[in-house]
This record gives sequence, structure tokens and C-alpha cells, in this order.
Amino acid sequence: MKKIIQFLLLAIALVFSTSVMAQSTVTGTIIDSETTTPLPGVNVIEKGTTNGVSTDFDGNFTLKTRSSDAVIVITYVGFISQEISISGDTDLGNIVLKSSFFGLEEIYVIASVAVDRKTPIAVSTIKAEEIELKLGSQEFPEILKSTPGVYATRAGGGFGDGRINIRGFSSENVAVLINGIPVNDMENGRVYWSNWAGLGGVTSQMQVQRGLGASKLAVPSIGGTINIITKTTDVEVGGSVYAEVGNDNYRKFGLTYSTGIMKNGLATTISVDKTEGDSYIDGNEFTSFSYFINLSKRFNDKHKLSFSAFGAKQNHGQRQNRHLISTYRASESGIKFNSDWGYKNGQVTHVEDNFYHKPLISLNHYWTISDKTSVSTSAYASYGTGGGGGTAGVNKFSNSDYRVGNLGPIDLDRIVDENIANGANGSTSILRASRNDHSWFGFLSTLKTNLSDNYVLLLGLDLRDYTGRHFREVTDLLGGQYFAVDDDVNNPNTTVQVGDKFSYHNDGKVGWTGAFGQIEYSKNKVAAFASLSLSNTSYKRIDYFNYLDSDSLQETDGYNFFGYSIKGGLNYNINNNHTLFANLGYFEKAPGFNSVFLNFDNEHINEDAENQKITSYELGYKFRSEKFAANVNLYSTQWKDRTLTRSFQNSDGTFSAANILGVNALHTGIELDFVYKASDKLSLSGMASFGDWTWQNDLTDIQIFDEQQNLIQTINLFIKDLHVGDAAQTTMALGMNYELMPKTNLIIDYNYYDNLYSRYDPNGRTDPDNRSDAWEVPSFGTFDLIFRHGFNIGDDFDATLTARMYNVFDTEYISGALDGGDDLNSLVWFAYGRTFNVSARINF
Repeated sequence: MKKIIQFLLLAIALVFSTSVMAQSTVTGTIIDSETTTPLPGVNVIEKGTTNGVSTDFDGNFTLKTRSSDAVIVITYVGFISQEISISGDTDLGNIVLKSSFFGLEEIYVIASVAVDRKTPIAVSTIKAEEIELKLGSQEFPEILKSTPGVYATRAGGGFGDGRINIRGFSSENVAVLINGIPVNDMENGRVYWSNWAGLGGVTSQMQVQRGLGASKLAVPSIGGTINIITKTTDVEVGGSVYAEVGNDNYRKFGLTYSTGIMKNGLATTISVDKTEGDSYIDGNEFTSFSYFINLSKRFNDKHKLSFSAFGAKQNHGQRQNRHLISTYRASESGIKFNSDWGYKNGQVTHVEDNFYHKPLISLNHYWTISDKTSVSTSAYASYGTGGGGGTAGVNKFSNSDYRVGNLGPIDLDRIVDENIANGANGSTSILRASRNDHSWFGFLSTLKTNLSDNYVLLLGLDLRDYTGRHFREVTDLLGGQYFAVDDDVNNPNTTVQVGDKFSYHNDGKVGWTGAFGQIEYSKNKVAAFASLSLSNTSYKRIDYFNYLDSDSLQETDGYNFFGYSIKGGLNYNINNNHTLFANLGYFEKAPGFNSVFLNFDNEHINEDAENQKITSYELGYKFRSEKFAANVNLYSTQWKDRTLTRSFQNSDGTFSAANILGVNALHTGIELDFVYKASDKLSLSGMASFGDWTWQNDLTDIQIFDEQQNLIQTINLFIKDLHVGDAAQTTMALGMNYELMPKTNLIIDYNYYDNLYSRYDPNGRTDPDNRSDAWEVPSFGTFDLIFRHGFNIGDDFDATLTARMYNVFDTEYISGALDGGDDLNSLVWFAYGRTFNVSARINF
């Protein structure tokens, strides 16, 4: 018996020693080939097992294998996977991962992608994997809601109606670039996210560069720059199918396929998806078809050519009108109440809606002149058709007598019956669309040359030509025979039918000529840059309704405004853990189109309109270690002679607009964010932003216009020391990502908002003795919950199931308001309550 026990103990010892001897320790650092920076969060797995780790913030990993002879598999979304065989303990050194997208390196040059611990700006980068994980049925800007300094909401709640503010600045003053191409409207600077409904599925990376940013172009990056890099063409053959369902009949289905680089050097990627649903908000049904195509060819080592086209044709109902809190409480729909829709012949009809299609087409040429010099060029075109719906004639639509039930939908059948009864006198109330069609052509080219090991010079040209066509058209006579108008001096006292133009018809022409230069320095611990951009903006207006075709005033002369920007920054890496940076800049931005043509006519022209003047500076500190990364930023932005068009809602449900010139504002604040990798399975993240944003002066002779662009009054505006509204000045976030098992994660995010002031109503700020602040919306916080599980289907397919729930505890909160002095009189939008969706993706 004793010998048997000794034998068993010996056998156990041998087995144990064998297993220990069979293990190996593998170390390495994973680097991005495009930016030469470490890649955190890369998956490193022992092939054929679930044994794996992910890289830390410096791209480092340590993996103990179960076998001394093993194959290490390295995977990361957007990069080509690698398999490396090892035998025994191995230090793999630097492992360079190449992008899985063709031509991405050259796009990085055009798009001015910031590099961590090198580019001296405040920046947050969101990779494709996180976008795919968290976006779901949210609006595209909402993927940034846990980013410092950002306030992103769904506005009225319609599909694609999301909006974003950075450091208190709205989209007019936040530069949005797609592959380096500016997409802010050339006349008013706005960004309409519904035009880009398919971006979530084709974005490889998105950067939010807060403050003046790294863009070399003279773009409106006052609050920051949203730098979106789309996929190009996948280097490897493959694709995916995608399906998603959610609350309120939400449905999305998509397909992507890539040929990879074929023997002839050609590669093609095609992606399509359709999204539709009923929306959480009443009467906001939507449908969208988005598409993306890229064809790329490598001719030789010096020349690459890439053609891409993407867009989204969509239409959706809208909730344009805000309401008193008491109105929502009285409605049977509660916070889902929407006054801007009704029933006609038993069918849902949107009184306020949006329909648009804006494809962006680009042809990119990448020329490697030598080892030191390259040129990246993009020629692009964009054609927009569509607009927003509304009403014309007698405003019965806001009359409670024309509603079904208690604050129910509009009884459009009653209006139809009344128009029919009106007989030969035509319709008194109709539906119309305000169209904003446009054509936009651009040329953008950047030369990059390494002057030495330490200096890089970039020079570029930025040309744009834009024509916006603005008019109203009849969309539904609501039973009547015609609609009588007297808007067109070339055709007075006439009648219009569906599809005819009325009210106004004019073109806005904008030309842009820009040039830029930037010098970059990098050596050891120091990196710095200095840049100068010059631009000339020209405006011309053509009015087809207010002037006879024979009148020389029908088309104005061109008016030119010179702008420029100068900025620089310094980054100093104290050691491997600590970094300091600073940047400052000054630029003058051309006044807006409506600041030149003041009264929507061709006679009152402000040809000496002041440039908008912006001074900005920022100080920052970064900490990086194996487990912990953090950033702290201090900023100040002074804006003088700002031009602003402020739309506001009247008590009768109509809208007016104030053309505000010469306003000054000061935005200061501090931002903090961190990520802590507590273990290989658990990571924690957080951020906090504290802003102080105020208007700095009172204004006189502010013009107010109605929806037909008629001047109705001139007022004085007393807003000095008033807080800037429409964005929370205090935001905080906490997040947790826990790996329950391999390829299975639980994600919890919490976001908190405070110091959200309502947007002032110009009509309520005409009394110099009224210096009270705008009404402050109650603070609020929301939880989001995500569960993701990945698994393989056979040897050729991998699949992912993701379940998402937003606003888990169904928190009721107000996301934006128009100031009425207090909670009883302010007009508000309630945000979404609890929503959910489930998606499945199969990659092949």
C-alpha cells in the first residue's frame, strides 16, 4: 500500500512538473502602422484555446501559454490579424499591425488625425469596435455623450435630428470632417445628421478634437472638430450581415462585402442597410436607405486611386414644437406628445417632417513622390435634394378645436372637408415644404514632405464652390383646388398646385479659396507644430421672386471676405508616464451669409460685415501607465463679433428668427477623463467637465423675421452675463466593461448633466432692467446597459449578439428648453424614456 501511494504521488508530481514545463511566457508591444503609436485593447489569444489577454495603454501584453509550442493570434477591429508561432519563453518586441483598410494612411494625412502624446491638443478617439458596440438605435452624435465637453441629444426626437455641442458651441461652430472633407453647410455652418444616417456602419474611427483641433483647414473649429474616418476598401476578402430590432417597431438590416485586393490591384467594398420604425415619439415614423461603395486600385508603389460614394435617402416625421410641461402632463401621450402630426383618410400624415438625400462622392489620388514626399488629393462633389415640411395659410394646425381627443393628433380630415367646401375659392390651409437643394464641388490637396528626421512640412490647397437653392413648394392642398398666392413679382396674384414654388425662391452662391501650411517638429521628448491658413469667402445672392427678371437687382455682385487662422502647440513628454501640452490660436472667420444679406433681399447688403474673431488657448496634462490613463485640460475661448441666427417659437405655434450680429461670448472650463484597467477582465472609465459659458455684451437693432422671411420688428437685446444655453455646462460619466467569459462582456455606462440653461427667447430679453438668468433645467442622470456575446459558427464564421438598453431606469428628463423665466412658462422637449434593441452580426 505504501508503494502504491508513493507511486501515485510520483505520478502526480510528474504530471504537475510537465504542465509547468509546458507553459511559456510571451511578451510584446503592439504598434499601429499608420500612427506608430501603441494600440491598447488588442486581443492576444493562444490559438485553439480561450486563453488570452488584451494589451495595456502602452500596447504591452504578457501571455502565459498552456503549451510551450503555441500559435499566438492577434486581432483588433480595423486591423489585419496576425498569427505568430512561438516556442518557449519569447519576447516578440514590437509587433506592427497594419490597417485592414486600403489607403487609410493617406486619408490620415488629409484628415489631420491627432496622435496621442505627440499632437498637443485635447482629443478623444472612438474606434469602430466601440461604435458598433454602443451605437445601436441611438443617433450618431450620441456615441460621443461620454466624451468630455460634449452634450449630445436627439433634439425633438426625430430620426436623424440629433445635435451635438462641444464646449458650449453648437454644430455651426464645430467643424465636421468626413475623410478630411468639410461637411458643414456653406451658408449657415450647420450639420444635419440625418444626411449621414449610415455613418455608424462605415466609420473606422472618429476623433473629437476639442478646441482649435489639428485640422490644417480654415474650418469653424471653435468648439472643436469631429474628425470621421470612414472605411475604405478592406485589404482582405470578406463581409458581414447585420440585423437589429428594437422598441417601437425599430428594424435595421444591412450587408457588407469586400473583394479584398485582387490580382489586378483592384479592391471593392459595398455596404447597404435599411432602417425603419415608428419612433418613441408620437408621429415620428421614419425610413432610411443608406449605402457606401469604395473602389480602390494600386497601380504601383507610387500611385493609388480610390473612388467612394455614400449617402442616405431618408424621410422622417419631426417634433418641431416644444411645449409647456403642463401640456405634456395633460396629454394622454405624456412625454411622447407631439403636436406636429395628424390623420388623413386614416393614415398618419406628418405636418412637420424632413426628407433629404445628400450623397458625397469623392475621388482620391495618393502619390508617393519619394521616400520623403507624398501628395494626397481629393476631388469631391455633393448633391443635396430635400427639405423640411410645415404649413401655410390659416393656422388651424395649432388650434385645439382641430385635434382628435385630448391633445391628440390633428384632425386633417376636417381641414380637408373645409377646403373642399371652399370650392372655387381654393384651400385656406395647406402643407408645404421648405426646400434647401444644393450642389457642392470641392478640391483638397495636401503635400507632405520630411525636411529632415525632425521636421515635416505640409502645404495644401482647399477650393470649394457651392450653390444653395431655396424655395417653398406645395406638398398637399388638403382637398382644395388650388392655393392663392401673391409672392412672385414675375407672376403676381396667381394660384399654385402641388409641386409649385411659392413664398420665396432664391439661390445662395458661396465660393471658397483656401491655402494652408504647417510645420511639425518632433525629437525625443518634444513635439510641436505651427500652422497658418488663409481663406477668401465670396457670397452672391439671386432672388427670383422679389425682383423682375429684367431687373439688374435680381442678381447681386459677389462680396468677398478674407479670413485666416494661425495656431501652434507644444507637447513635452516628461517621461514615459507624464506629458504636458499647450496650444493657442487666433483666427478670423467670415461673417455668415445672412449677416451680409440682412433682410432676405438684394438691397440691404452689409458689404462691410465684421469678421468673427476667435482667440483660444489650452493647457493639458496626460498620464499614461500600464493600468491607468488620465487627461486634464484647461481651456478658454473668447469670441467677438459673432453672427448668430436664432430661431424661436411663438405662442401661436409659428416660428420667427432673429438675425443677431456683433455678439461676444466667453467659454472657459476644465475637463478630466480617465481609463483604469483593473484587471484583464475589468476596465473602468470616467470623465467630468465643468464649463462657464456666458454672453458678454448687450445688442441693439436686432431684426426679427417671420417664416416667410418678412421683417416684422427690430429690437434691442439685453443678454450681458446671461449663461449660454442649450448645452449642459457640467457633465460627468462613469463606465464599466467586464468580461464575463471570453467574447462575452457586460457594459454599464452612467451619464450625469447639470447647469443646463434654457436658450433665451429674443422677445423676452428686450427689457434692460431684466437681468435674470435663463431658466435652468433640472439636473438628470441616465444609465445604459449593454450585453455582448461572441461565438463561432463553424470554422468560417464568427458572430456577435448584442443587447442594449438605454435609460434603464426610465428617468424622465428635459433635454432642451426655450426660456420662459421658470418651469411653468418655458417650452421644453422631453427626452426619450427607456428604449432597447437587440442586434446580430455574422462576419464571413
